Amino acid sequence: MKRREFSTHLMASAVGVAALSAGSVAHAQSEFVEGTHYVKLSQPGPVPADGKIEVVEFFWYGCPHCHAFEPALDAWQKKLPSDVAFRRIPVAFREEPFVAHQRLFFALDALGLVDTMHRKVFNAIHLDRMRLDKLPEIVAFVTKNGVDGAKFTEAFNSFSVQTKIRQAKQLAEAYRIDGVPTLGIQGRFYTSGSLAGSADRTLAVADYLIQRSRKKV
Repeated sequence: MKRREFSTHLMASAVGVAALSAGSVAHAQSEFVEGTHYVKLSQPGPVPADGKIEVVEFFWYGCPHCHAFEPALDAWQKKLPSDVAFRRIPVAFREEPFVAHQRLFFALDALGLVDTMHRKVFNAIHLDRMRLDKLPEIVAFVTKNGVDGAKFTEAFNSFSVQTKIRQAKQLAEAYRIDGVPTLGIQGRFYTSGSLAGSADRTLAVADYLIQRSRKKV
């Protein structure tokens, strides 16, 4: 979803997407072209100091493409090798409803609940038609799903969450993010469904860019 596209159709290939097989990936990699299937940043962004290759998913809970992409992305990231670190970063293209969704994610992250609640938030918004853009509704939703409402509210309003929102803005700017979902790799590259051609090819391009980052080329 582009910065100004707040109501849009799902990508035609989003349903039932899966990572390419090893053979298909090898074949596809020869077709990946800089400026067409991925972008190389002119100014490298920040990367972890631990030496791992970082993959960042930039997303928004309200984006239907992000919702459709999540199952394949989640399965893919769970199989990444040990030298690759994956994390999710919610973006805000404007104040409402983006910042509330950022706070929602970072509060869940602070409480160690992303693994259990992330998909539920997506489903609540896209399947149950909940907005989840105001604190009372958000607290009611997380409480219904077994989360301590008081602890969640404290995290939601915390200074640490505000700091993470500021850092997310800086990282999105470093990657020049103008649409979601987008995958950033090692502060050097980014790709997306609109660049790669489909959601599954996005993951194949990401695999290719991880290999390039590992070889430092």
